[in-house]
Amino acid sequence: MSDTIKNRYEFVLLFDVKNGNPNGDPDGGNLPRIDPETGHGITTDVCLKRKIRNYVELVKDNKTPFNIYVKEKAILTERRQPAYEAVADEKDKSAKISKARAWMCKNFFDVRTFGAVMSVKENNCGQVRGPVQFAFSQSIDPVVPLEASITRMAVETKKESYAQDGDNRTMGRKTYIPYGLYRVHGFISAPLAKQTGFSEEDLELFWNSLQNMFDHDRSAARGEMAARNLIVFKHDSELGNVPAHKLFDLVKVSRSNDSNGPARVFSDYEVKVDSANVPGGVTLEEKF
Repeated sequence: MSDTIKNRYEFVLLFDVKNGNPNGDPDGGNLPRIDPETGHGITTDVCLKRKIRNYVELVKDNKTPFNIYVKEKAILTERRQPAYEAVADEKDKSAKISKARAWMCKNFFDVRTFGAVMSVKENNCGQVRGPVQFAFSQSIDPVVPLEASITRMAVETKKESYAQDGDNRTMGRKTYIPYGLYRVHGFISAPLAKQTGFSEEDLELFWNSLQNMFDHDRSAARGEMAARNLIVFKHDSELGNVPAHKLFDLVKVSRSNDSNGPARVFSDYEVKVDSANVPGGVTLEEKF
C-alpha cells in the first residue's frame, strides 16, 4: 500500500438517469425518492456507496487489502471473525478491540474509506470514522415520477395458473423518471485517512469508481445512468484552506440557452466552473 493521503479534498459529482429509477424508496412503493416540498429528486449517500463497493469488489476480486466488508447478503459477524483470529493472543480487552479495528482497516477497503460500526457484542471491532463521506444528491430540476403498466406472460407455479383460470398474464407496474441530472457533494478528510490508512492508491481507486460504477450497475430500472462530471478541489494541507461551501459555490449548473421544454439529455444543461476565483491553497481538477 502507498502512503496515506496528506491533503483534504472536496468534490462535486454530476450523474444522470434516463427512463429509470436511480434510488427507489422502499417506504413509498419503490417510487423514485422525491423532496415533497420542491419536487427535486434525491438519492441517498448509501446508494452511491453501495455502487462503489460493488465496483471495487468487481475490479479487485476480493483480494486483500481491497476486501469489501459490507457485501450484499453478508453476515457481518462472520466477516469480522478473521480479525479476532488475527489478534487472538492479545489478552487485554481494550487492546484487542483496538488491534482488531486496525486489522479491519488494513484489510477492508470500505472500512478504511467509509468507516463502519463494528462495536457489537460478538467479535467487537469498535467503530471507525471513514475519511470519505457523501451528502444526499439532488436533481438540478424537479423530476416527474411516472409509472408504466407491464404484463407478465408466465407464472411460477401451476397453482397460480389454476387460480387465474389458465390465463397466465398478470399486470404489474414499473416506476421511473424520464430524465434527471443529479448533483452530489463529497468530502475527504486527511486526518481521518491517517487513522484508517486510506492511501493514495485507495484514492485513485475511489476516483475510478466514481467514473465507472454505473457501467457495472445496469438493471431494468437503471439502464441508462452515467457519471457526467467530477470536479475535485484539492487543498494543499491536511486541514484545508477554505470552507467547503465556498468551493461548491464555484460550480454552477443551469439550463442551456438553446434548451427548450423539459430536460431529456445532458446537453440540456451547462456546467460552469469559476476556475478564475479558486482560492489560494486550493487546486481545481476536472477528472472527467
